Amino acid sequence: MPPGPASAPDWARWVADYLDELRVVRRASPHTLDATARDLRRLQAMLEGVGHCQSVHIRRWIAALHHDGHQTASLQRYLSSARGFFRFVVGRGGLAHNPTTGVRAPRHRRKLPMGVAADALGQALDQPAVSVVERRDRALLEVLYSSGMRLAEVHGLNLSQVAHGQTELRIVGKGDKERMVWLGGKARAAVDAWLAVRPQWLRATDPGALWLNPRGGRLSRSGIGLAVKAFARRTGLEGRVHPHRLRHAFATHLLEESGDLRAVQELLGHAQLATTQIYTHVDFKRLASVYDSAHPRARKRSGPDQ
Repeated sequence: MPPGPASAPDWARWVADYLDELRVVRRASPHTLDATARDLRRLQAMLEGVGHCQSVHIRRWIAALHHDGHQTASLQRYLSSARGFFRFVVGRGGLAHNPTTGVRAPRHRRKLPMGVAADALGQALDQPAVSVVERRDRALLEVLYSSGMRLAEVHGLNLSQVAHGQTELRIVGKGDKERMVWLGGKARAAVDAWLAVRPQWLRATDPGALWLNPRGGRLSRSGIGLAVKAFARRTGLEGRVHPHRLRHAFATHLLEESGDLRAVQELLGHAQLATTQIYTHVDFKRLASVYDSAHPRARKRSGPDQ
């Protein structure tokens, strides 16, 4: 009798092995592990339905998610997680070919967050903060706006990084890359005001965390978002205010004052200058103006040989 078809891979075991590889061998961050695990649970549900996976199944999976309303940025992330997973499976001999090869997600056009006017933000931050929660929230917004840190970066701050009057902070950002960020004078003063009342919420839960919730635990990422929104409501800041919008305001206002795109790139922790251009909605005319005014061989000269 001819041999029957080979049994389908044990996808649950492969997913578990890959997540172990990310955690133990590649030492991926908890944020990366959580995001990858969510993406692979979605992938695993499809794989267990088809058994043996081919490129056509990946294309149908992405198309179905797109039809269900998933954003293109999310689809690209799902596909990226799937590529890494299948590379692992092929490398371990579980598959002969990577079914994600040649599969592309729909193209994604970046949407820029709405800006926050520097004057309006300054007026909100200058309002008095009396209660514990008001002091924490003002310090949180001052740090976000002063440093340009990402949500994950500000969430991970510890007391030791600011306990002794530090204004220069070394942080670990995307891709485990270290960079320096700065706290301006008003941000430092707001942090000191928060540290003065922080012991009122201190418990044994997470004593090293800079940002605490009223129960003494580290303020979660969603908690930071809610704190930013609550501050905006209390102080009359209009529009949807969230941590990423403050990062955008930091970059935009700094670039408007300095015109130094490279410096802003470094402060934001962007690997590519093109990301900074998009992030701060700098157009070609703006870049040309910076170049003309700053480059010694590009400055316009007056005279007959101009």
